[in-house]
Formats: sequence, C-alpha cells, structure tokens
Amino acid sequence: MSRVQAGALAVALESIDVADVLPAVLDDLAADPRAVELHVPESLPPVRADPVLLQRVLVNLLSNAVRHSPAGVAAELAVSAFGDAVQVRVIDHGPGLDPARRARMFEPFQHESDDSASGGIGLGLALSRGFAEGMGAALEAEDTPGGGLTMVVALPVDATVREP
Repeated sequence: MSRVQAGALAVALESIDVADVLPAVLDDLAADPRAVELHVPESLPPVRADPVLLQRVLVNLLSNAVRHSPAGVAAELAVSAFGDAVQVRVIDHGPGLDPARRARMFEPFQHESDDSASGGIGLGLALSRGFAEGMGAALEAEDTPGGGLTMVVALPVDATVREP
C-alpha cells in the first residue's frame, strides 16, 4: 500500500485484450463456476494495461462481488467499449453500501463491517484503485439497478493499434 501511495508502483503497460486476462482471473478466484456470469462481446478494442495488475484488480472485485451476492445469485462481469475506454463492470446484487461507508470505501483499512470475521483488513479496494490508477485507468462505484454495487474499471483503449 505504501508503494501505491508513494507512486512507486512497478507498472508494465502493454497492449492487451481484456478477454485474455479473464481465464486467469477466474482461476485465481477459485469460486464455483456458477458464482460468476460473464458478458464479454467477441470484438473489443485492445487496452493499455499491466495484465498482472489488472488480474489482481479483477480478482479482488469479483471476490467481493461473489461474497456479497445473495445465495444462488451469480455475480456478473460485463465488458464493453465506451468511447476511448473499455469498461469492465463487476456487479453484485447484494445489499449495497450505505452513503457513509461508500464515501470512504476506497480509503485504506475500510471494511464492510466493524468486525473482521471475513478475514480481510480493508485494503482490497484501496489497492485496487491504486493499481487501476497506476495503469492510467479509473475505478469507480455505482449502484446496481435493483440493489447491490457495481464496480467499474475504465481502461484506456490502446490508441497505437489501428483498426482495419
């Protein structure tokens, strides 16, 4: 966390297809295959990102989404092109966050509850945002229509790649 805060994060940006990172994300997640529903179009522009950091961000966000989704309801990962970005949306249909917690959710040592029963120490979202920003991406939270929380990672499209 101190390296993220100091801007000393080692980032290796390259041109990648977001879909190419997803098998490793799902493997690292080690969740029931029915716990995550994927929505990935066949054709997306490549993005500039560090594949290792992107994998870490998505594993963390999906882990949270799976944990907060109601039993029998899959978390979702949806990818789409939007302007000069590719957006990866990690969606849960859980209880969402109250406004007071949501305002601080990306600060270090914030936890969804006042106890540590989940085993976390509250660094996941702070690190995820730091990793995203280190790659020139953004990480924001939105309400999920119908209830829950949607985390949006907006990755810059690789402008050096020309479409045919």
